[in-house]
Amino acid sequence: MPVRILIADDDTSIRYLLRRILEERPGWEVCGEATTGNDAVAKTKQLSPDLAIIDLAMPDQNGIEAARQIFATSPLTPMLLLTVQEVSTELARAARDAGFRGAVTKGSGREVVVAIETLLNQGTVFKIEGSAERA
Repeated sequence: MPVRILIADDDTSIRYLLRRILEERPGWEVCGEATTGNDAVAKTKQLSPDLAIIDLAMPDQNGIEAARQIFATSPLTPMLLLTVQEVSTELARAARDAGFRGAVTKGSGREVVVAIETLLNQGTVFKIEGSAERA
């Protein structure tokens, strides 16, 4: 069975690029897309993805708030925070507290793929201000 991934980002072009990058990987498929924080929560409940990629800045509620709700109902779903800003120590801490297992910037598709692979292998990855923290 393929790995089913939900993409939550309010930017259409980012969702399109992520879908292209992810679906190039054998065994990975995008099972759905969300455009708001509320939509991300609802689609996670509806689709039960194997992994959710969630943008930090979205309408209705941001990615941290959405992740808290997702984690409360689906604690086993790995979540990756995606952001345009650098991941600070404070942001990484807030992301962990909300249930994220990783956080990376939108700068590199390769970085997103590596982070997803890490999460799917039960690891964590937080790209903090130029250095990666992995466990």
